[in-house]
Amino acid sequence: MSATLGVSVFLTTVEEDLAGGVSIVGDIYPAGATGAGRRNILIPCGISVTPERYQVTAGRYVVSATLPSGAVLTEDVEAREGEETLVSLDASDSPYETHSWQYLMGNIEPRRVYHDPSTVPVPRSLGSRSMGAAARAAGLNDHRGAAELPPIWPGTATWIGNSTISSWSFESMNGLAALPPSTPIADVIADSPPQVVAAPDVTDGTSHLFRFGADGPLGAPSESYGNRQFLAVEIADAAHLVTLPAPWSSAQIEVLVNTRQSPTGSAIAVTVRDPAVGAGLAYMARGALGTAATLFTDVDSMLYSKNQNPLSASAGAYVLVGTDLTDEPRHWDPWLEHLRDWFGWMSDGSVLCATRRLRQASTEADLRRARDGLIEAYNRGVPFYTLGLSWLIDGLSEFPDDPECASRLRQARLLSWRVDMREPFVIVNLRGRPR
Repeated sequence: MSATLGVSVFLTTVEEDLAGGVSIVGDIYPAGATGAGRRNILIPCGISVTPERYQVTAGRYVVSATLPSGAVLTEDVEAREGEETLVSLDASDSPYETHSWQYLMGNIEPRRVYHDPSTVPVPRSLGSRSMGAAARAAGLNDHRGAAELPPIWPGTATWIGNSTISSWSFESMNGLAALPPSTPIADVIADSPPQVVAAPDVTDGTSHLFRFGADGPLGAPSESYGNRQFLAVEIADAAHLVTLPAPWSSAQIEVLVNTRQSPTGSAIAVTVRDPAVGAGLAYMARGALGTAATLFTDVDSMLYSKNQNPLSASAGAYVLVGTDLTDEPRHWDPWLEHLRDWFGWMSDGSVLCATRRLRQASTEADLRRARDGLIEAYNRGVPFYTLGLSWLIDGLSEFPDDPECASRLRQARLLSWRVDMREPFVIVNLRGRPR
């Protein structure tokens, strides 16, 4: 006979799109001399989710859950022979129920810390400090608790639903940083009239949540949108251009603008409220590709479903390429080429193919094909994913004596100094000197 542990995480996901629960990754460790552990288990999170049941031998165990934020929840339990023991870990410490998703992702502090004005974290990067300076200039962050701040939005957020193709280029994005502060960013890159978002969907005056669907801001959809959507966020002397991973099937895109100071140091965070893979994107951004692969329960299927959601397929491909460090051919190699060939508006497919070719190269001809793929990726424009930007820079660095690679590497590095590499999607800090 055996014992059963029913494991779940209590998370106050009150919104309808997350009501069914979210999965994260955890472990079961034997706490005594007997028993066998279970590694990389899936644990459902939500208010009233059905626990995931795991068979173990009777004995004492430590059940742990690693949140996408990096926080680890643990509980010591005893599994009794022939019985089911329920284990509910608590992740309900978000400052507000509306911010539970951001808390799970690690983009906002726990309730006690957030509402205590003495615990504002020290900024760890210029990108963080620029938003902090803007907040102070706007009269925020004045050492009052967040609960006392008036629910105001001190900045301007403009949705660019249909941007010009030229605006995706590295040269164009680097050039935006040289614009006079009085120049509206959205007007420069929009191919159709941009849309000012009058107010955040949720705000306490400090942490502002903007939510988007496939066709623009929730509640104010537009018929004019293309393959590359951006959000221009301007507060006082700070300005950021945010890549929106839209459309992402039916999932909402959520943008957190934090004028207090986030625990990661990121002034702006972009997440996909996708119960199946949203948490995996956060793991991926933090470099935990193996953990993301566990959460993407069938990574292959994500890649094969590229026609329905090429952005999700790209995430699956990054995990496949990033966790398979051999040079052996794989059955999914042709699908990387499909991702590159069928979605020319997205350079991530080209980055993935070129990275794979570079790893597999054994002849000068192979290196040449990889090199050409990197050039193609650069010419298609800035990737959606920061991981793609990082891999593109790494690949171009392999050809230091090639003038075409060297010039492109210079532009890519210039942009990367303005990009918050802690985030899954490219967010460009357009004002102030780069990091």
